[in-house]
Amino acid sequence: MIGPRPAEPHLDAELERDVSLTMLVLYGLGTTIGAGIYALAGEVAGEAGMRAPLSFLVSALLAGVTAIGFAELAGRLPKAAGEAVFVDHAFGRRFLTGTVGAAVLTAGVVAAAAISNAFGGYVAELIDGPRWLLVIALVMTLGGVAVSGVKESVVAAGLFTVVEIIGLGLVVWAGRNSLGDLGARAGDLIGPPTSFAGWSGVLGGAFLAFFAFLGFEDMDAVAEETENAPVTLPRAILITLSVTTVLYMIVAAVAVLQVEPVALAESDAPLALIYDRAGGNPDVLAFIAALAMVNGALVQLIMIPRVVYGLSRLDLMPGWAGAVSPRTHTPVRATVAGAALVMTLAVAVELEWLARLTSAVTMAIFITINAALIAIKRQDGPTTTFQVPGWMPVIGITAASTMFVIEVARLIA
Repeated sequence: MIGPRPAEPHLDAELERDVSLTMLVLYGLGTTIGAGIYALAGEVAGEAGMRAPLSFLVSALLAGVTAIGFAELAGRLPKAAGEAVFVDHAFGRRFLTGTVGAAVLTAGVVAAAAISNAFGGYVAELIDGPRWLLVIALVMTLGGVAVSGVKESVVAAGLFTVVEIIGLGLVVWAGRNSLGDLGARAGDLIGPPTSFAGWSGVLGGAFLAFFAFLGFEDMDAVAEETENAPVTLPRAILITLSVTTVLYMIVAAVAVLQVEPVALAESDAPLALIYDRAGGNPDVLAFIAALAMVNGALVQLIMIPRVVYGLSRLDLMPGWAGAVSPRTHTPVRATVAGAALVMTLAVAVELEWLARLTSAVTMAIFITINAALIAIKRQDGPTTTFQVPGWMPVIGITAASTMFVIEVARLIA
């Protein structure tokens, strides 16, 4: 097992514990409720039809088994670069620990690049300017926010998150009349229990919706800046998962009750379409979707340098790479380097390939993390913070393996 590296002059400055439960929940919701739901609602409706809310429920269960196991691991070992720490504690293999740490960094950088790329394309339609310049401006601005301090960064992400949730609230409010018909149309949302074709569509939609629940795995990045982390982290992860599931199912119900699933599937902005049908201005939802992209990139730029910091503490990266500024108490060098890499990828690589690579790498991490939880439960026994049944990580491995195969097949197709 890799132990913490000895104190060195360039690592004397420490991260500060400024993140409360409320701030961490908003940060977690910001990593989860992003641009995905604003686009995926239509694709899920295209697969599942009126049963789209069931697809979101099934995907919540699939993602939830790993999220809940992650909550136990975060409570046991609340450290930056948590995934690498979990694997190191479970298996004590330097190569495996380094590989997982590199995978987490890769997923974060590629995800931030994909989001920044998408933002640049969206804004280029509204503002007369080169896409690459818009991407660079976005990443440099968000990098500056991430450098300023963890409290400032998390508060900024939290404010963006509140706007995203307001956007979903506007959609629900616009479709409130359709919710009044919920009792009479509940059968349409559930469908006949013996319909194989119907349940096949539900599962197909669930596989798409799965990625709208990702983000909880980034919450441990601020573990060493969280107040009472062994208790706060598991609570925040569970609250994030619960709130996300309820919001998604309500939005999905409104979507298919308000607009035909076929029309939703054909729309590039399905929630804006719902709002438009209800008499609202669709540009409002489009603007909020753009802010969701900004927030998605910001939370990744907060996460990336803290993974570098954690890996440097494990002696898997040079100490100077994870050095913490004595003034801002943030890993400034790692933030700047991460932002530069994100800019390069966002400008140079195709968006769809970036998104699929992120998904495949994330699924591989999930498989390893669930295996680590099994090993840690056997090695360390019960925990006093939060724990899950022993069968749950087994289901997590199965779900993540299925999604990994699907994503790799799509990536090489």
